[in-house]
Order: sequence, then structure tokens, then C-alpha cells
Amino acid sequence: MKSKMIAVVTGGAKGYGAGIAEALKARGMKVWITGRDEAALQATGRRLGVKHIKADVTSAADWDRVFAQLPGRLDVLVNNAGHAVRIRPVDQQSDEDLAQSIAVNLTGAMLGCRRAAPLMKQQKSGTIINISSVCAKYAWPGWAAYSAAKAGLVQFSKCLYTELREHGVRVTTLTPSWGATDFAATPDLAGHPARDPKVRARCMQPIELGNVVADICATPAHLAVLEYTVLPMLQEIMPL
Repeated sequence: MKSKMIAVVTGGAKGYGAGIAEALKARGMKVWITGRDEAALQATGRRLGVKHIKADVTSAADWDRVFAQLPGRLDVLVNNAGHAVRIRPVDQQSDEDLAQSIAVNLTGAMLGCRRAAPLMKQQKSGTIINISSVCAKYAWPGWAAYSAAKAGLVQFSKCLYTELREHGVRVTTLTPSWGATDFAATPDLAGHPARDPKVRARCMQPIELGNVVADICATPAHLAVLEYTVLPMLQEIMPL
């Protein structure tokens, strides 16, 4: 009997991460979710029937603990964890705000990829999906640090693909925008349209992004999806 594929989803307790974990589990994968909120991890783990590991993506030691608990292989890594940290003009942010934005939205994914790469190279297979943001493509005031981190993640993913392609490992940058998640609940985003229940109903739902991730993973092994952008049609970006 063929063993189940192994998947790790960071930031998997809530929002997009929980939707991704749910979709991958539904496709028959054995899923681990990670995050910093133990209670939320336990609740989502029980609801979805997936394993959970409390871990902060910005901690190399925590990443080592995650990989130590895997059964010797990893088929899918979804670097979903991210955080707005502080959405304000740069001159209204502290040095710590800027450093944390880069750490959680870029460095954390890099730490995970560094550990996944040798394992997947040895297997000669694997899929890494790094969740970016439309902020990597467009510019809005207050979003400079977050946008820089996500833009860096896009370029990191492209370079990583060139390193892993010959080993049968695929790397995708998945770029969503407004979603029915808690992201817009940060105090800095008071008045954001995605807080409106009527707007949220027409935004991307967590399970919808999860199904996109699952479909990318199901792409034939000899094909790679390098970049995938998905937007809710009610969101207008000017200029596009």
C-alpha cells in the first residue's frame, strides 16, 4: 500500500492555513500544522484530524523540532505563516517592527525551506508553496515593510526553484489578496473593506485557497507552477 503524502502547513491554526490543512487532508495527505497559539492549534487539530506542533517560524530551533517529528520524509511544505505586524508609514514604526516584519514574512519561510530542501532533494520529489501577497506586486502607503518582505519571498522562491528543479522538487509562489481571515482585524487596519461581513462573503474563503494549494500539489510531477495569483473579483486594484 502506498504511504500517505506528508505535508506541513505553517500558520495552520486559523484562516488560510487551516483551510489549506483541511484541503490537503481531504486529498488524503497526513498533515502537520504549526503555529504559536497552542489552544488554537489543538482546536483545529481536533476539528480536522491533523497533527499539530507549537512552533514559531522565526525560530530556527522550532523548525528543527518540527522536522524532528516528521517520519523521515516531507512531500509538501506550505509556508503560510505571516503577520501584518505594523501597517503604518515607515517613520511611525520602530526598528523592532521593521525587523519583525521581515522575520515573520520572509526569514521564517527561508528557514523552513533550508530544512526541507535537502530532504526533498534526497527523495527526488516534493512541492514547496510559499504564500506571498498582492502587496509584493503593488504599492500602498503603510505597507512598505510587509510588501518588501513578501516581494523578497517571491524572488527567493524563484531562485530556490532554479536550485531544486533538477532534483525533481517544485517551488511555487502563491499570491492571494483579500480573504475571509483575521488578517484585517489588526488595529492598524480599522476601516479595511474586508472587515465588512458583506465584503468578506465575497472574498476568498480559507477552504477555497486550500483547494488551490491542493490542485497545485496535484499537478503532474513533470510540471511546475511557478507563480499563481488569485484575487476576489470585487477587489479593484488601480492601476492593475
